[in-house]
Amino acid sequence: MVRSPLTASEIEAGQRIGQILRDARHRADRTLTGVAGEAGISAETLRKIETGRLPSPAFGTVVRLCRTLDLDIRSMANVWQHCTSGVAPVV
Repeated sequence: MVRSPLTASEIEAGQRIGQILRDARHRADRTLTGVAGEAGISAETLRKIETGRLPSPAFGTVVRLCRTLDLDIRSMANVWQHCTSGVAPVV
């Protein structure tokens, strides 16, 4: 199966999610390597997500990162939906 290229709004959504994951309030004093290790992913994968070079990570990766950083997975879904559909995020 060939995957369709991401739209500009999907890329924007991925970049916004990366910014949230990179936010120091969520990371506390943990390093990128530490967060990646706790989530069971490589540091390079997390770096790519945070910088927007991997704007559409696997669902399981997002779930593991949300658990590691104590983020609500629904809030991440709302960010994606808001950026890709123009629907206001639910808080």
